[in-house]
Amino acid sequence: MDLSGIISIAGMSGLFKVIAQTKNGLIVESLIDKKRVQAFSTNKISALEDVSIYSTGEDVPLKDVFQKIYEKEKGGPCIDHKSADADLKKYFKTAFAEYDEERVYVSDIKKVLNWYNSLQKDGLLEKKEESEADKLKLKNLADAKGAVKTVKDTGPKSVKTASSKVKVQGVRKSGVA
Repeated sequence: MDLSGIISIAGMSGLFKVIAQTKNGLIVESLIDKKRVQAFSTNKISALEDVSIYSTGEDVPLKDVFQKIYEKEKGGPCIDHKSADADLKKYFKTAFAEYDEERVYVSDIKKVLNWYNSLQKDGLLEKKEESEADKLKLKNLADAKGAVKTVKDTGPKSVKTASSKVKVQGVRKSGVA
């Protein structure tokens, strides 16, 4: 589950995916209707990967809360965020028992459940399994990096000049050094 690039903008409903950065803000795409709009630097923007939920111990990242709901629902949608307040509290308590009931308000629970359903609908909560080909590529890349580290460089490491120290990769074979 990767929440990087997913943001919430105050005053705009729903979640947005960051497409590009501009001089004055961001170009974002709505997860609801896929329309692209500009979010200005004056807007209050919250990245979901930076959001956490109050718990009885340390604050828990939103990613972990979504993971608990995902496991509870077996990858399906959760309760509707427009349900009765008592039902929302009861549901959230079963999904995330450690949340701090005094500091997490019903409005926060509604927002989390709404965000979960939006992300679940778009398939952004699914774990991405690495294929065997991807694992083989990573292994080959690691082997290649290991081989590069074992090559011994016998050339000079740096040359002093009048003004500064300049890094040099090797010795030039022709021409004036």
